Amino acid sequence: MNSKVEQHGSSSAGDIVKYALALLLVAAGVFAYIYFEQWAGALRALACAAGLVLGAVVFLTTAKGVQTREFLSESRFELRKVVWPTRQEAMRTTWVVMIAVAVLSLILAGFDVVIQAAVKFLLGR
Repeated sequence: MNSKVEQHGSSSAGDIVKYALALLLVAAGVFAYIYFEQWAGALRALACAAGLVLGAVVFLTTAKGVQTREFLSESRFELRKVVWPTRQEAMRTTWVVMIAVAVLSLILAGFDVVIQAAVKFLLGR
């Protein structure tokens, strides 16, 4: 990753106003979805989505938004370095996991039967 020095400064007044505006936009979108029941479902969903998108856009203009964008771009860069398994390797690993889960389930079921028999024996039933 990047070796940038983290700056832990306080938020400026402008950023705080932008945070509040972003929250209000998201809340307005959700409010529009709930309050305007007579609108078509697609239009209500569009109003909600618009509130979410506008809130995200306002948030991304803040200092934390810039840090978020940098983090996401660095994450994409790091994902390009990952060596992804082939389909065959993924299928083999999936089968190994499924077999291991089945075997452990049978072992736990066996323990359950033994413990149940022991409790019945001790209680005299």
